[in-house]
Amino acid sequence: MTVTGIITALIVGLIIGALGRLVVPGKQNIPIWLTLVIGVVAALLGTVLARATGVADTAGVDWIEILFQVVLAAIGVALVAGYGGRRRIHR
Repeated sequence: MTVTGIITALIVGLIIGALGRLVVPGKQNIPIWLTLVIGVVAALLGTVLARATGVADTAGVDWIEILFQVVLAAIGVALVAGYGGRRRIHR
């Protein structure tokens, strides 16, 4: 992977993280940097999942791959926000 590819992957991951946070209802009490890290991880996992299912390389925009990425980011944000909320309640 080239430097340009890595930078592009990071930017896409940041956008995916922000979209994932917007999809989750309610207020998430997690820092924005953690949302962005979740987005980068979700973008990578979503790409792997799309390639494994054979929908990563289509003509035009890979909407199914983007959907996989946003759903994974939303799940990650919801899990981290829920875990953080539980920790604060039990203190």
